[in-house]
Amino acid sequence: MLKERARAVSAGLRALDLGLVAAAFPLAYAARASAAPARLPGLLPAGRHVAWVALALLLWIGAAGLAGVYGAYRTRSLREELARVARAAAGLAVGLMAAGWLAKGDLSRLLLLAWLALALGLLAASRVALRTIARAVRRRGYNTRSFAVVGSGPLARDLRRRFLARPEWGFRFAGFVLEEGVARRGLPGPVLGRVPEMADLLERHALDLVVFAVPREGLADIEDAVAACEEQGTPAKIGLDLFPGLEAPLSIEELDGIPVLSYAAAPQDVLKLAAKRAFDLAVSALGLVVLSPALLAAALAIRLESPGPILFRQRRVGRAGRTFTLYKFRSMRAGAEGERAALLALNEADGPVFKLRHDPRVTRVGRVLRRTSIDELPQLWNVLRGEMSLVGPRPPLPEEVRRYERWQRRRLSVKPGITCTWQVSGRSDVGFRRWMELDLAYIDRWSLWEDLRIVLRTIPAVLLGRGAR
Repeated sequence: MLKERARAVSAGLRALDLGLVAAAFPLAYAARASAAPARLPGLLPAGRHVAWVALALLLWIGAAGLAGVYGAYRTRSLREELARVARAAAGLAVGLMAAGWLAKGDLSRLLLLAWLALALGLLAASRVALRTIARAVRRRGYNTRSFAVVGSGPLARDLRRRFLARPEWGFRFAGFVLEEGVARRGLPGPVLGRVPEMADLLERHALDLVVFAVPREGLADIEDAVAACEEQGTPAKIGLDLFPGLEAPLSIEELDGIPVLSYAAAPQDVLKLAAKRAFDLAVSALGLVVLSPALLAAALAIRLESPGPILFRQRRVGRAGRTFTLYKFRSMRAGAEGERAALLALNEADGPVFKLRHDPRVTRVGRVLRRTSIDELPQLWNVLRGEMSLVGPRPPLPEEVRRYERWQRRRLSVKPGITCTWQVSGRSDVGFRRWMELDLAYIDRWSLWEDLRIVLRTIPAVLLGRGAR
């Protein structure tokens, strides 16, 4: 009965989504038709767009499947739900734009944008409304599910507590299922039986979910119990706390048909990373064009002041330890790298980096370039080439990386950037350890919005010259 009800709910949700995507079109068409008709070219008749609506529905089915919009939803947060809907809407947008390009303009771009915006708004609003109604109903004790926890240790107790702390999920605790040899006393709830009795327990108790929470050394002992859940059609979840000391998020994926656990300490979302790369390409290409007068002026000033190359090339360490050639405007006299050893005793920075506030090797033009960060602009070419990103930890020198502590090497798990949290937090005024902590915090909470925020914060930091040397 529960399976049939779940399938009915899933089917109803899919039908609702398709209806909302379809309903968004006439609303967008009406808005587009009434928007400044004197200045905008005329629209094709509404009937000529039926094929586009049909294509959109087919694309939504595929995009929603890839984004994981449907499926288990009780324990999914609203934020995650909306993120999945947004990813599916992005896939729908890409598909429709590609089809519009192939159709050579049969679909108005303004109409398409209005349609997509309205569809996303309706889909998001429906999720908020359905989630609000469902959670209100569950908080009152309706539409609940019964669950049991297999195990007796800290993980088992913690999972039970987390389920019961979220009444909007709609779960009722039926009891514990204990391992062999574990005492029944002292547990915060009833005991249904032992792990070897799982098949009989499922027959005696109406359980909608079994949560396995045993230590890793006990995984082999629950194999038959998990199989019993599978045989009787009872959903099972296995709590995994295999390596408590690791903080990286755990994900489960399939490798040629074999399920594997993955620990990833750096962003892995393909769509988000593709969007970051698209942002990098657009801004770096535009920046090189728009800033070309400043680039030419800087190059001319360097050439007139001192002999030597205009660009300074240096090997730096990028993502996963790969080295690349970083480009900067030369801000020191020619041959300055060979003088570094003689200045090491004057180093004002802690850690493996070298910083000197009044470096005698810096030219007059170089001081201006550094103060305004114009010396960094050639790195837009590194971004365009894919060696760097606009936002990310600053690329270190190979000799600096060799002196890293192990935990500091995680900053190499993402592409280096032109600007970063350290750049907008005082740069040279920030100690090395704090610098590393800022970079790791950026990696852990990375998002496209965070990148945009750092880019916007970089502008006043550059104009005020905070921490620049």
